[in-house]
Amino acid sequence: MNAITLSGKWAMKQTEETEWIEAVVPGSVFHDLLSAGKMKDPYFRDNEWDVLEQTKYDYEYRRSFVVDGNMLLRDRVLLRCEGLDTLCEVYINDKAVLQTNNMHRTYEADVKQLLSEGRNDIHVIIRSATNYVLAMDEKLHLTSCADAVPGISHLRKAHSMFGWDWGPKLPDMGIWRDISICGFDYGRIEDIYITQKHEDDKVKVEIAACLEIWTPDSDLLLEAVIETPDGRTLKSSIRDVGESNNLVFDIDNPELWWPNNLGKQPLYKLQIQLLSGERMADERSMNIGLRTLHVVRQPDEWGESFAFEVNGHAIFAMGANFIPEDNIFGRRSAERMEALIQSCVEANYNCIRVWGGGYYADDYFYDLCDRHGLIVWQDHLYACGAYDFNDEFKENIRLETIDNMKRIRHHASLGLWSGNNELEYAWAYWGWTERYGEKQRDDYLKQFEAFLPELSQSLDPSTSYLVSSPSSKGGIDDPNNEHIGDMHYWDVWHGRKPITEYRTLHPRFMSEFGLQSFPSLKTVETFTLPEDRNIFSRVMEAHQKNGTGNEKIMFYISEYFKYPRSFETLLYVSQLIQAEGMRVGVEHWRRNRGRCMGAVYWQLNDIWPGASWSSLDYFGRWKATHHAAKRFFAPVLASALEEGTSVALHVTNETLHGVRGQLRWKLLNRNAEVLQLGEVEVSLGALSTEEIVSLDFSDILTNRRLLSQSYLEFEFDGGEGTTSSGTVLFVKAKHFDFLDPEINVQVSEDPDSFSVMLESSSFAKFVWLELETADARWSDNVFDLSAGCSKRVVVPKNSLSEPLSLQTFREQLTVTSLYDTFE
Repeated sequence: MNAITLSGKWAMKQTEETEWIEAVVPGSVFHDLLSAGKMKDPYFRDNEWDVLEQTKYDYEYRRSFVVDGNMLLRDRVLLRCEGLDTLCEVYINDKAVLQTNNMHRTYEADVKQLLSEGRNDIHVIIRSATNYVLAMDEKLHLTSCADAVPGISHLRKAHSMFGWDWGPKLPDMGIWRDISICGFDYGRIEDIYITQKHEDDKVKVEIAACLEIWTPDSDLLLEAVIETPDGRTLKSSIRDVGESNNLVFDIDNPELWWPNNLGKQPLYKLQIQLLSGERMADERSMNIGLRTLHVVRQPDEWGESFAFEVNGHAIFAMGANFIPEDNIFGRRSAERMEALIQSCVEANYNCIRVWGGGYYADDYFYDLCDRHGLIVWQDHLYACGAYDFNDEFKENIRLETIDNMKRIRHHASLGLWSGNNELEYAWAYWGWTERYGEKQRDDYLKQFEAFLPELSQSLDPSTSYLVSSPSSKGGIDDPNNEHIGDMHYWDVWHGRKPITEYRTLHPRFMSEFGLQSFPSLKTVETFTLPEDRNIFSRVMEAHQKNGTGNEKIMFYISEYFKYPRSFETLLYVSQLIQAEGMRVGVEHWRRNRGRCMGAVYWQLNDIWPGASWSSLDYFGRWKATHHAAKRFFAPVLASALEEGTSVALHVTNETLHGVRGQLRWKLLNRNAEVLQLGEVEVSLGALSTEEIVSLDFSDILTNRRLLSQSYLEFEFDGGEGTTSSGTVLFVKAKHFDFLDPEINVQVSEDPDSFSVMLESSSFAKFVWLELETADARWSDNVFDLSAGCSKRVVVPKNSLSEPLSLQTFREQLTVTSLYDTFE
């Protein structure tokens, strides 16, 4: 196989204009217009609405490329387009070769007869997706997200590009993945499917290779080579190949792949070549991990289980929902994704859900999840809408599904395919049958309970499948039943129920729940002017896509905290209530391990800068929730369940080995004077949870003053220092009588890091460290600090967004606690 990449420099313009500007492929229209100064920053202030109008124009791209004579002698010469977004017309030397309508598909066209030796030209016209969906919605209304441009269910384009309740209406377009000319002789590898059979100390790896053969008498050889993590090389080959072929490897003493914090992630490098003599006709390379991974669903005392089982062990899944990382698709990159996944790993995730309103992620996303041990829950790309399941649509999504399942299914990290996001939920609970009719409901059942499950089973029978999320038994039958299947819960937030309501729920797997917060001031400053910095200003509301979201944030702040004294502290306190909500929910579900086996919160990241449910903002900055996740997703967790003056302390162990240690607790007043203390020996088995001690302080906390000036501090020490710790207030934080903690800060420098030592004179809650302009990765942040205790926080120098001297670091450092947020 020989390839000519068409990635790189192109020219582009709006079709009605005459001036061509420089463009980059892969990329996008927005990215190219911004680079050329032809478009306002769509994220600044409320420019979104002006930029949306620019999506109602058509755009075109062009470039030339050189083809040599050898390429023209190949048996097949194909144009391969791995990502065209979306309504595209492709021409080679002024001859039409492709007309596309699905950004999720890979398109190929035989162009051998259209090419000539020397210079050739390619021209791509991209029609307005905005105009298309609006016109289609006039012909046939298909309901979709209320915060999006109407009609999006008619087009196979990432739905969230048109707007969502956390993102703007900015449907970018373009050539968003690689494009190339590929030449082949004899035949090519059309498909590879890998299965594993695990026995004691041995794994049989079977490789089903489907070939296209154009020259029957070409004496083809199919050869596969596996390089093991310990340096061994294994080979298998077939001389007399046909269209379907099977290669088998027996791997002794396999190194198993495990999710993050449960073991290592060894990967085996597989290379498959199709040879004719010494000439290579085609090749495929990929990494595989040896493991068993599926979702266990079986009857039990609470209903039916729902748990990822890895290498024979049922694990508690911990993570968040991933959405597209930018509305401007040309800004996406492997480097940016690696930083995002690294943040997940550092926060002790072992799972990530790819939500169905976005796109099938790039190969590097799944590669990163393989390397770092994140189980991928992969939705098919349908969300919160109805679809017209006609023959053309059916064929389009059939090819889309084949393209992406074949591309993704070999990854060690892939744990589950899910048919859609919240469609069964909508048909069950939102009155859609009455509003939109039985025909659309029946189309849902045909598409999502027959067609897609059957197609997915034919393509990847080794991976578990869920018809919808959430879903219990399917059939539009109570899909959010907490006793069966997975659950989405939104009465905390949309229903304004208190965060403690999470403790009343016992889902088998909680796959969506969340609270909103604002990003940090540094992020807000990127899209506002000083006069915009009021949460009810036009601009701040333009960056809040959830209707009354800012009001809800204030409601939850008012429930738990005093009124913030400034705009900046309001942003900070909004993050605290979000972090507390996620902590309360996750700790509760982890205490009920066995009954509940997963907590995947909404949402991981942002598509643009603004208020949302994310724990990482648009720039990848950690909000308070992400710092909290590092603690509440810790493999060994100490947590507290308080009610009145009673507290039950639990330890949860999400590791493959038992843990032993001491659980220590102190009842303190706000000056850290000990009122009572205790210590309990803990011995806990692998993958288990247990209530260790139940405490009752009713004989000590006898009046309101004592309740509002006392707190419980607890920690689990596994033998090498504190493994997990926390504090409990006996009143809401707004009713606690905090004193000025007078936090003392000392900063020192080591060759590779800065160290921040903190001490306080009284109890300090939610101590937040920040640099004024630089970004940093803190070893811990947004933590509690008792008087008389020292806390050391480390900042690696390579995590800084800009080089800092010791003096500059000290000058930029700010330290804030909850006491500093109110008058």
